[in-house]
Amino acid sequence: MGLLGGHGLELIVVLVVALLVFGPKKLPEMGSAIGKSIKEFKNGVNEITKPKEEEEVHTTQSATESARLELEAIERELAAKKAALAAQEAAQPEVRATPTVD
Repeated sequence: MGLLGGHGLELIVVLVVALLVFGPKKLPEMGSAIGKSIKEFKNGVNEITKPKEEEEVHTTQSATESARLELEAIERELAAKKAALAAQEAAQPEVRATPTVD
C-alpha cells in the first residue's frame, strides 16, 4: 500500500486520462462541479433524516408555548379574583362587637 492507499496507481491513471480528455482548463471546473454535487447530495440526505428531529423539537416548543399561555391566563384570572375579593371586603362595613345594655 502506498501513500494513496491500495488504489494509488488507478487514481493516477484516472487523473491523467481526465486531464488528457478534458484539458487543464476544464479539470478544475469539473472538480468544483463534482464537489458541489456531493455537497448537495449530502444536504439532501440530511434533509430526509432531519425533518423528524425538527418536527419533534417544533412539537415540544409548541407544547411549551401553549402551557405558558395557559399559565398566564390562569394567573390573570387569579389576579382578577383577588382584586374582586379585595374590593368586596373593602365595601363591607366592619362589624364590631358592641356590648348590649340591659
